[in-house]
Amino acid sequence: MKTKTIFMAFFIMTTLVSYAYPSFGREDVDVEPLVNPGREFDTLDVISPASQDYNIYMLEILPPKYKMYVETCMEKMEPTGKCGLYVIKEILTNEPVSRECCLKVVRAGKQCFIETNKLMFQFYQLKRFASQVSFKINEVWNRCSEEVII
Repeated sequence: MKTKTIFMAFFIMTTLVSYAYPSFGREDVDVEPLVNPGREFDTLDVISPASQDYNIYMLEILPPKYKMYVETCMEKMEPTGKCGLYVIKEILTNEPVSRECCLKVVRAGKQCFIETNKLMFQFYQLKRFASQVSFKINEVWNRCSEEVII
């Protein structure tokens, strides 16, 4: 009976700690970059005819309202698109974007930021990382919003 009580107490404490500190419950996945900065990152934009066809088809089947929403979001972040590229680079390589870029990201809003990045990781060149970047997208948002507020 006493062993069962100790086990239950331990189980409850462990559960409470994992809710309070979710990072304790997972391995540090963000220590190693998904892509090494430099040459490996630079090769991600190489487009083959097959990947280009995939990207065109993927964009064609998106609902028009969603496409318009994401385009508006991208313009809010930066019409030239460089900030979006730097955000993707941070997500993949852990190289932080500038404060100026963070300001643009925060001005666009969290939902815009998340939807834009979800779309970017559907493109052929980035889709292999799609299952790994959800946490990083939120992490970049949190860092940028904290940096801009301070």
